Amino acid sequence: MNSSQISLETSNIAQHLTHTLSAEEAVKQLFEVQMGIDQQVLRQLLNTALHRGGDFADIYFEYSTRNSVVMEDGIIKNSAVAVVSGVGIRVVQGDQTGYAYSEDFALKPMLHAARSAAAIASSGEVLLEDGFRFNELLPPNYYPVLETVTDLELLQKIELVKRTEAAAKAFDEKIVRVTVAVMDALNLTQVITSEGSILRDTRPMFRMNVHCVSQEGKNIQNGSSGIGGRVGLEYLKNADHAVILGEQAASEAILLLSAVQAPSGLMPVVLGPAQSGILLHEAVGHPLEADFNRKGSSAYSGRIGEKVASELCTIFDSGTIPHERGALNFDDEGVPSAENLLIEKGVLRNYMHDRISARHFRTNPSGNGRRESYAHYPIPRMTSTFLAQGESEPEEIIGSIKKGVYCQEFSGGQVDISNGDFVFVPTVAWLIEDGKKIVPIKNFTLIGNGPDSMSKVSMVGNDFAMSEGIWTCGKEGQNVPVGVGLPTVLISEMTVGGM
Repeated sequence: MNSSQISLETSNIAQHLTHTLSAEEAVKQLFEVQMGIDQQVLRQLLNTALHRGGDFADIYFEYSTRNSVVMEDGIIKNSAVAVVSGVGIRVVQGDQTGYAYSEDFALKPMLHAARSAAAIASSGEVLLEDGFRFNELLPPNYYPVLETVTDLELLQKIELVKRTEAAAKAFDEKIVRVTVAVMDALNLTQVITSEGSILRDTRPMFRMNVHCVSQEGKNIQNGSSGIGGRVGLEYLKNADHAVILGEQAASEAILLLSAVQAPSGLMPVVLGPAQSGILLHEAVGHPLEADFNRKGSSAYSGRIGEKVASELCTIFDSGTIPHERGALNFDDEGVPSAENLLIEKGVLRNYMHDRISARHFRTNPSGNGRRESYAHYPIPRMTSTFLAQGESEPEEIIGSIKKGVYCQEFSGGQVDISNGDFVFVPTVAWLIEDGKKIVPIKNFTLIGNGPDSMSKVSMVGNDFAMSEGIWTCGKEGQNVPVGVGLPTVLISEMTVGGM
């Protein structure tokens, strides 16, 4: 039997287990029964990892199936199935990390990875005590699903994509191109620590994106929409997302045909709910990840207890929001997820920690140790980052503006962590005059500084919403799914720059 057949066979077993057992039991059956990785093997791996010393060691097992279907101009351009599996072994000594991984679950290559990870340590042998016992922990489940999107047959996914494309094209004759992508994954994860913890999880993920191109003469514009999260088939059955997403993307592309050149200069900026949270994620979230602050390279370094934003700003990062794209039952170091208060009424209270930064700052890890896969070591990362709801009506916020801009959606941006300076590109925005949104605008950027902009938040709306579950965050070459959220927010002054 060749390796592809083995992967397919194991994939079928993994999918069957998730249908017949609880999430934790499915993972236990896969790794312990099917792969033969029992507690005796785990002890051997941990003892090998710590044979040169070290403060801490952990083992991260992963078995993921990933599927995608992409349609462009009525043609299925891509239909892919991938199986990603392996084990990562980490040894930590002080601020140093030794990390190695194996794509093979056989004992010999796993022991080789453990010895390689151990090379970082030099404090002498540390062995698990004779009375050492594993403790199988059972954290809360923030994303229970009855059936995953992975259960859908390929023909059903293709039908979903076709209906979405048809809805977009039928919206307006000026829609000249439509691309629809559906992606789903099922990740079986097991984390073992030298503290004796064993945690198991089944992590579903779904995302659907639509991109439309509109054309009127030489005027060509783009529109997009998307949904996603750690959801199951019941999510797709609750609404006709195919039609909704197709029409949303087409509507945006048609709207922008009438967009005018944006003004430039210093002016009030209103950030719309949900999607605008990406600005918060980049301009405030990343600088509050503890590794940057441990190294003193963040604009927020050494500022715990100081006022860093308007008193209207209370900001959280949470891995516990049910079915959110950034939700985790526990992080990739085996630390249970939590809702972490970062900024309280403008005062900086906490950073986001992994185990290494928590030890440095003499605090507890916050459930923010994340990694892209078994081939990557964990680092402090956001889960779902959001600014809490305020008291102002959205209409009141817009009505208070003599001249400014309203930003509804973004394509992303760039931030200098060291000083907080950022540049963001809105994709859907409006000019505000005399308290009303009067015309869509295009071709501009928002330029500012994180702490400065947060200090200029003068109104916060009562319409808080999380984004649609489409964002992926990159850091140090690793990509992880995240959530962002925001109510309508008024920043009294920001630089609007033409492109």
